[in-house]
Amino acid sequence: MDIAVAIVLLVLIVFVIIVLVRSVRIIPQARAGVVERLGKYQRTLNPGLTLLIPFVDRLLPLLDLREQVVSFPPQPVITEDNLVVSIDTVVYFQVTDARAATYEIANYIQAVEQLTTTTLRNVVGGLNLEEALTSRDQINGQLRGVLDEATGRWGIRVSRVELKAIDPPHSIQDSMEKQMRAERDRRAAILTAEGTKQSAILTAEGQRQSSILKAEGDAKAAILRADGEAQAIQKVFDAIHKGNPDQKLLAYQYLQTLPKIAEGSSNKLWIIPSEVGEALKGIGNVLGANAVQEQVSPTPDVAPQAAPVGADGQGHLA
Repeated sequence: MDIAVAIVLLVLIVFVIIVLVRSVRIIPQARAGVVERLGKYQRTLNPGLTLLIPFVDRLLPLLDLREQVVSFPPQPVITEDNLVVSIDTVVYFQVTDARAATYEIANYIQAVEQLTTTTLRNVVGGLNLEEALTSRDQINGQLRGVLDEATGRWGIRVSRVELKAIDPPHSIQDSMEKQMRAERDRRAAILTAEGTKQSAILTAEGQRQSSILKAEGDAKAAILRADGEAQAIQKVFDAIHKGNPDQKLLAYQYLQTLPKIAEGSSNKLWIIPSEVGEALKGIGNVLGANAVQEQVSPTPDVAPQAAPVGADGQGHLA
């Protein structure tokens, strides 16, 4: 009897524990749970502690309400110019309605993948290869608009769609690489030519500026030299006029200047101005007068004699 009572008590304890376990549920943050009562949707559980009726209510697997990232495998897509390209897509989505995500679609991840593939083929099919490679933002925008509209009734919000890679055929890749290499070579040649041209222009401009500055410097130097010579001549002229030189001094200066005129091995012929002849004549008269004076001047030992009188009646020798 005691054993039977103990067994009944043990069974009751186990039953109570099972009831408590099935009745008390804790929903984590950013999760949502759908409760069915006798197979019918009853309510959606929010994060926190909740109580269920054992053996009547059933809690379905929790749904993640955070934004999810799904990368889909490469999909072959035919472009408008009949080229097959392989495109990888990445979809960012978030479950906004746990009830709709549970009852409106069987597998929303697979549905998003298939919808992305079909939409991508429709969008890229209207573009050629070059447009498909350069219009990623446009393709992303169209994909996001179609997916967001279609998945709204599933309780899903598509936030972003990105094309991870667009791989054209290998033959097209080789052709594109050759074209890009040729374009880079062309641009390099153009840049080199432009650099050479600019260098030549700058060099010519520098030489022109240098010539102009040199000419201006020579002109200023010539002007300064001319001014200096003019001032020197003016000073000499003023000094000569202040000294009031006579004919004898001028004649002597002429004689001192003549050797300088004849200097140089290349001077084969030089011209004597008429003024030099007059100067020589004056010097000759001076020298002759001095010689006569020396001849007629009395000495201490000899008595002075009368000088003969010339035909002109003067006291000078003829």
